[in-house]
Amino acid sequence: MQALETAFRAGAGAVSFLTRIPVGSRLEVEAEDVARGAVLFPVVGAGLGAVVGLVVVGLDARLSAVLAAALAVAVEAALTGAIHLDALADSADGLGAGSRERALEIMREPTIGAFGTTALLLDLVVKTAALAAVAAGPRAILAVAAAYALGRTAPPALGWALPYARPEGGSGAILTGGAGEVSRALGVGLGVGLAVAALGLRGIALVGAAALGAAAVGLVARRRLGGVTGDVLGAAAELATTLALVAAVATR
Repeated sequence: MQALETAFRAGAGAVSFLTRIPVGSRLEVEAEDVARGAVLFPVVGAGLGAVVGLVVVGLDARLSAVLAAALAVAVEAALTGAIHLDALADSADGLGAGSRERALEIMREPTIGAFGTTALLLDLVVKTAALAAVAAGPRAILAVAAAYALGRTAPPALGWALPYARPEGGSGAILTGGAGEVSRALGVGLGVGLAVAALGLRGIALVGAAALGAAAVGLVARRRLGGVTGDVLGAAAELATTLALVAAVATR
């Protein structure tokens, strides 16, 4: 019974950390639940991707492909509260700053600057175009689900590899350090496994693209900040997802 409750709380932790679905309205999710729930991040991502894929494929027959994809992106933003888009914009603004201290300060500001606006617009354009193209190819819903599963492996992967940049902690600190290390490692493996199981050899290309996006964000953050923040983890998830979708188009 205790094991079942722990698993349920881990699932609730994963959902509450990655989406705005109100699982916490009936259950008080704690940091330890999120740490344990990292193993389920790819599952939550696959579910989110399946919804996005169903929307774009379902509307593609009635609307233009680009319009269907744009509405699918809007559905994703509603389900997630646009948290990863916000993180991408904040990270782009911060990492463009002149010093580590100023970068961390900028990433906490509620405003968005030129770097953040540019990064956000480019990401949305590329993601929308990629979704429109994937919808016309084979196993479209599986491809989108795989891309989103891989995107959600980026936060535990970077949290596994890098320290937290803010000494006072923050929203993503629970995914760094020793707590939940096994869950993070298993989550990365599960994300890769889901992509390959869904798409076969094609899934390996998506894994490579997602890894490239996550690694690029991680390397810049390591150099500029000394580690990751919650915004960096969210930006990595967003970029990894978009690049995985591009790989899905390239391997149709």
